[in-house]
Amino acid sequence: MRRTRILTAVLALAAGLLAGTPPALAADSPAKVSLAADTYTWKNARIDGGGFVPGIVFNRKEKNLAYARTDIGGAYRWQQSTKMWTPLLDSVGWDDWGHTGVVSLASDSVDPNRVYAAVGTYTNSWDPKNGAVMRSSNRGASWQKTDLPFKLGGNMPGRGMGERLAVDPNRNSVLYLGAPSGKGLWRSTDSGVTWAQVANFPNVGNYQQDPGDTSGYASDNQGIVWVTFDESTGTSGNATKTVYVGVADLQNSVYRSTDAGATWTRLAGQPTGYLAHKGVLDAANGYLYLSYSDKGGPYDGGKGQVWRYATATGTWTNISPVAEADTYYGFSGLTVDRQKPGTVMATAYSSWWPDTQIFRSTDSGATWTRAWDYTSYPNRANRYTMDVSSSPWLTWGANPSPPEQAPKLGWMTESLEIDPFDSNRMMYGTGATLYGTENLTNWDSGGQFAIRPMVQGLEETAVNDLASPPSGAPLLSALGDIGGFRHTDLTKVPSMMFTSPNFTTTTSLDFAETNPNTVVRAGNLDSGPHIAFSTDNGANWFAGSDPSGVSGGGTVAAASDGSRFVWSPDGAGVQYTTGFGSSWSASSGIPAGAVVESDRVDAKTFYGFKSGKFYVSSDGGATFTASAATGLPAGDSVRFKALPGAKGDVWLAGGATDGAYGLWHSTDGGASWTKLSNVDQADAIGFGKAATGASYQTLYTSAKIGGVRGIFRSTDKGASWTRINDDAHQWGWTGAAITGDPRVYGRVYVSTNGRGVIYGDSSDTGGGTDPTDPTDPTPTGACAVTYKVTNQWSGGFQADVRLTNTGAGAWTGWALGWTFPNGQTVSQTWNAETAQSGATVTAKNVNWNANVAAGSSVSFGFTGTWSGTNGRPTAFKVGDQSCAVS
Repeated sequence: MRRTRILTAVLALAAGLLAGTPPALAADSPAKVSLAADTYTWKNARIDGGGFVPGIVFNRKEKNLAYARTDIGGAYRWQQSTKMWTPLLDSVGWDDWGHTGVVSLASDSVDPNRVYAAVGTYTNSWDPKNGAVMRSSNRGASWQKTDLPFKLGGNMPGRGMGERLAVDPNRNSVLYLGAPSGKGLWRSTDSGVTWAQVANFPNVGNYQQDPGDTSGYASDNQGIVWVTFDESTGTSGNATKTVYVGVADLQNSVYRSTDAGATWTRLAGQPTGYLAHKGVLDAANGYLYLSYSDKGGPYDGGKGQVWRYATATGTWTNISPVAEADTYYGFSGLTVDRQKPGTVMATAYSSWWPDTQIFRSTDSGATWTRAWDYTSYPNRANRYTMDVSSSPWLTWGANPSPPEQAPKLGWMTESLEIDPFDSNRMMYGTGATLYGTENLTNWDSGGQFAIRPMVQGLEETAVNDLASPPSGAPLLSALGDIGGFRHTDLTKVPSMMFTSPNFTTTTSLDFAETNPNTVVRAGNLDSGPHIAFSTDNGANWFAGSDPSGVSGGGTVAAASDGSRFVWSPDGAGVQYTTGFGSSWSASSGIPAGAVVESDRVDAKTFYGFKSGKFYVSSDGGATFTASAATGLPAGDSVRFKALPGAKGDVWLAGGATDGAYGLWHSTDGGASWTKLSNVDQADAIGFGKAATGASYQTLYTSAKIGGVRGIFRSTDKGASWTRINDDAHQWGWTGAAITGDPRVYGRVYVSTNGRGVIYGDSSDTGGGTDPTDPTDPTPTGACAVTYKVTNQWSGGFQADVRLTNTGAGAWTGWALGWTFPNGQTVSQTWNAETAQSGATVTAKNVNWNANVAAGSSVSFGFTGTWSGTNGRPTAFKVGDQSCAVS
């Protein structure tokens, strides 16, 4: 959305993944390592959107098959029946977090079941791994991956240009990929399995947003930015002869091959001084349309043009909707109507004020109309209506003066696509959401077309902090770019983000444990205060004052009774105040930049951590004293929390692989610490409602335990752990924050770096199902199975299976058997191992979900193939025991 989302996400990741610490370890405590499965249902706390959508791709062969890509939040597939988006990359794990950034998508127009994603978030050191091309033969239900020998930048400058990845529409085993960083043009001839550089492509690009940027972010060569085929120059099964390629080079932006990529030449007569953001070919009338900007975008650009190239004659025509002298923006968002040749649209993607602009021509660019025009300045006449009632926060709570309007038509509008099967449907992405219309042709008849968010299911916020108070709203969130929300209903979009003030990014929030109506948040704002308070549980806010030197939000803590606050802002040392921040005093004994938290019982006790040292204040934050404890992580990649209801009970998670890394517990206010020996690594810790009969609150952590990365739960004070997510639900990096719900046993809220707030609910209602002893007997007794086809397409399907132990004894291993009624075949399985003989299938546990307590369930899923009929199996067995089927 804004550039703030780039650095808030990256700095958190850099701190969490790259910082080093010396190998000083505290004494281990004896505890068993035991992993077991629990059945969780995972959903998003609905926000709907929240970030930049740089790409929308419609399949050209199958109606209603569309995909969207985001810069840090993965890829999505459109579900026409529900008019919602389905996330496709939640299986990306911790070690591959960068692969949640999608630089390009390609949907195969020969075989619509095939889809490809070029993934990688940063081309500089922020992302430690190279990029990859992911390929799916079942529309993204499951993926295979080919790692590349270079990085890709889904969240880099220029990410709105494209598409960089393209499938040959005549010979679909051939794909091209445009690479950044001077790595050139790449080609696959085996459906994305292997890739090789096109050695004779003459230009690797040279455009850098800011050559002087020493971080490597803005100084990266934006490289090859799009590939477009002229499908009329090929026949089915034979490679398309004419291919156009866009290059980030202000003087040489378009190249062409007329011999299926054997040779390449600069397209003669092309405009110079601009970058071609998009190159879209309308083969029906032989025109290649190009939208140009003097910058790479998606947020910069001062001048632009739109051109038309006649492929038969080589004639170039400037068809810009606005004279160059009158532009203050670049053009992008280029699309054509496949049902009506000659209809073309483009956007003024970098027009931030007063609004973006959308242009439309029905005569191949000879004349244009605009989505809005001035009547008499500053008044506007719109060809559209906007209804954001499904995402009301898109108004930003603003009441601007003309010519601005709320909500805005958009900004950073680099993606705009007309449905190739429906001239009335158009979708476009902005820096905050995805909009669409289903009566676009009203534009041409002089009426108004209706725009509304078409974004449900697409969640794209970076989460910095989470809180679940014991009363009031169940969830408060601190988010990048759009500040944060108060969720009173997790299934509904809140009416507005936090306002008064409206932080661009909220970095930290807290509530008073015994007075949850008192809430504080700190964040970033270009100009204005960096701290705000609420006395009604976050429903309404008022700004506090800033001490001198404050430049960013940092971390903040509320006293347990709300009587005082301690704040560690960026740019200034740690501060404390009584009341609501009308004035601040400097804390002593604690270094600037320390992370601060409060004791949840004693209103005068606060804690801090910085560079391996733990600090304690017993006078409301006025003075801090360093604990004598050693062995804590030496770096600053640490998150800690005090347990509600128990003074001095503190848990600390963090570290790095080259030093101390794990989970520590103190019961004496940080004077001494015990490191849990059964936790390999941990990055966030939270608490939730205790299990029935348990004397201690439930612990939740994003951690590595028993060699497995995941989200874990403990109901016995960390003695044993249950992994509660699975390989299909990993969400990349989840280290910023985690918290349980104090009112709902088993519910956990998980932060992601681009997939919003994930929450999970357990099938266990509170009895506690954490690991059973490994000497428990093998499965016997009753069982129940739920078999559900969750997605189906021509020749393929996806199914989820839930197996419940309805007997009296626990299982320490299980094998479920069934027979397909119509000869279906299992293709790929997750959370189980499968073997198939004819129509008979056996699914067995994997190592981490073998233990299933009585009354508990385990789930797994698979993709498969079918023809004719896809009937459900009617009988299932565990061993020789028949299971009830629902």
